[in-house]
Amino acid sequence: MLVKDIYGCDYSALGLPGDLIASSFGKIIQLSSDKEKTFSEADIARSLLYIISNDIGQIASLYAMLHKVKRIYFGGFFLRNRPVSLHTVSYAINYWSKGQVQANFLRHEGYLGAIGAFLKGAEAVHASNYAWTENLYGSSSSFRACWPEKGRDSSLEVDHLEIDRFDSQLGCCPLLMNAEDYNPDTVDLTHDHDAREYWLQCFQDSLPKFTDRAIDSQAHSTNVQERADKFKEKFLTRLQMLKAKPFAFGNLTVRSLLDMREHCLKEFDFQDPYLRQKQVENKTALALLPQRLELLNNMEWKDKQVELAMGFLAGNVFDWGAKEVALLMEEGSLDFSAAKKHIGPRPWLIDNVDPWIERLRGNAHKCVCLFVDNSGGDFVLGVIPFTEEMLRRGTSVILCANSYPILNDVTYAELVLLLQQVADISPIIKESLLTGKLVARESGQASPCLDLGRLNNQLAEDMEEMGVDLMVLEGMGRAIHTNLDTLFKCESLKVAVIKNKWLAQRLGGEMFSVVFKYEPKVERSKD
Repeated sequence: MLVKDIYGCDYSALGLPGDLIASSFGKIIQLSSDKEKTFSEADIARSLLYIISNDIGQIASLYAMLHKVKRIYFGGFFLRNRPVSLHTVSYAINYWSKGQVQANFLRHEGYLGAIGAFLKGAEAVHASNYAWTENLYGSSSSFRACWPEKGRDSSLEVDHLEIDRFDSQLGCCPLLMNAEDYNPDTVDLTHDHDAREYWLQCFQDSLPKFTDRAIDSQAHSTNVQERADKFKEKFLTRLQMLKAKPFAFGNLTVRSLLDMREHCLKEFDFQDPYLRQKQVENKTALALLPQRLELLNNMEWKDKQVELAMGFLAGNVFDWGAKEVALLMEEGSLDFSAAKKHIGPRPWLIDNVDPWIERLRGNAHKCVCLFVDNSGGDFVLGVIPFTEEMLRRGTSVILCANSYPILNDVTYAELVLLLQQVADISPIIKESLLTGKLVARESGQASPCLDLGRLNNQLAEDMEEMGVDLMVLEGMGRAIHTNLDTLFKCESLKVAVIKNKWLAQRLGGEMFSVVFKYEPKVERSKD
């Protein structure tokens, strides 16, 4: 029975909305005299879920407010894949706490005891030296339940529980302004219906081309077609399930979709589909680097800073992860000069070039930490000239790359090799590598999106020891899909070209709109 069943509408005098539950099973009592009135077992079960879930939410929120707790974590198999209970508990927590308390649900709530026992037993092999991360698809060593398809309850699948081990510890970025409230994702697809519909369809539309790329990367393999077909079928099935049940794996974001696709690729032994493509693009870009550096060194100081910004952006156009750009690259109609022409006239969508140049007239930064994006023109012709300029100013530079491959992003292993090749071209890069003014570090991640809450511990320690006072996030994944609104304790520069027409329009721009976002150091409030 709802409030509107009693009052006919909202009860505004007490601030009660009309759709608020006034009494669970209230209509059964109200209609008990009607002997012919019957209720379905499904309706009775739903009402029972409502009353239990509401009680759980109210009691939990009261205890949370009593002890000034802002987050409540719910576990237990009762909630697994049960949207009615999940929604009711969330609503109750929000209602009774007036939005002061947040409900959080653990994706593997039914297995927490097993995970705890595993980690406890793993202490004997020094498990604290490693980090564990969720695998959103599965792994080749996973257990698969062999239930028949007919009558199978999808909520009982056990292949959703997977964890991967990193061979190093992960920790939080020490430069986050509000680490305790940090959320890397710019958009939550579970709440944004239009964005969810678009991105799920986008991943589905790009699947055939992506599968072809995987096949081409292992053309010598005798079973590559079979594995590619299985990858395509499995990932498509997962996308279709998410269209029907977007909450199936907890929060749904562009980052989680990219991670899921990469996990699925590895499940069928496609480790680095873009390896050969990256090698070709790196070789081409390295041949153009001497000419690019000479051009920049012959410019007036201010013109050079603008051109460095343009180079950052032009290089970032090269992205096999963007469907529209991938088509241009497949046609061979996109080179560095052509990429620069795609950068429209200023002012850009977010254009802080002038404040950035004005900042450069001041004292040099002590150390810049730069998270790099794509191989080829992006890194060699965009990032390297910027790195040279920072080094000339007396600034130390940490270049950070993914620990593992994804798309055409630079990996840490590739970064180390590329810097040695660049050192043969650039004396300042060579000297800085020798003196430790320029170092390469791995991020501890395998995604074009950046979760600063899970960085390689060595990188986090270096940030503090080297005194990083400028964070540079490059690319759509690191600077738009994630961290666009993230605040730091130091200055930050977020640079990306939006190579997705729908996303550009969503942000108020057009295809190839530019984000060049410079943010000065934010002083922490005394409150």
